[in-house]
Amino acid sequence: MNSVNLFSPIVKSLLVALLAVTATAHAEDKKPAPPAPPKIDAAKGATLFTDGDAARGLPACVSCHGAGGNSTISVNPKLAGQHEGYLYKQLVNFTTAQRNQPVMTTYAKLLTDDEKHNIAAWLATQKQTPGAAKNKDTVELGKKIYRGGIAEKNVPACASCHGATGSGIPIQYPRIAGQHQDYTFAELGLFKTGARKGVEMDAIAKRMSDEEMKAVADYVAGLK
Repeated sequence: MNSVNLFSPIVKSLLVALLAVTATAHAEDKKPAPPAPPKIDAAKGATLFTDGDAARGLPACVSCHGAGGNSTISVNPKLAGQHEGYLYKQLVNFTTAQRNQPVMTTYAKLLTDDEKHNIAAWLATQKQTPGAAKNKDTVELGKKIYRGGIAEKNVPACASCHGATGSGIPIQYPRIAGQHQDYTFAELGLFKTGARKGVEMDAIAKRMSDEEMKAVADYVAGLK
């Protein structure tokens, strides 16, 4: 009897441990499945971009960003041919403190997550109209900064992230080739003041003068 009494606590401990493991396994089995990836419909994105949704007070994106995402208003960006992942990320950022902008924040909050995906997918398929550098007096400065940075200010070459031709890297870094000078310069200014958050760009823009930012913005407009 004494031997059984000594052994019983060990048996009980093993049973408790086994039950705990079994319960954990069952709990894991009951975990909800991860959400399915969004069913992206670029055609719906095209309709929303072109027509908007009056019932929700959502204007057509085309009114500011132009047919096919080729804005003719220099302070509004061209969106045609931009990376799908980057466009989607920016639409999400407009709904957060990451990128608060009176017009876009209002409209981005009206879009569902699927609609953000759809618009981004459609714009990525559109062909961007080419731009051109306009200031021959600063184009060499812009080229020098874009390709080689400004060593004495610890400003890296723009090409190191945005590519030699300004094509960017999906999701991380946008395509900037052919973009309007006014828009690029304005965004650099927002990064410089901290009004737009972007870990790398905040620090870089703060080290650049307005003249240098304008030169880069003009050079970038001519990249293809």
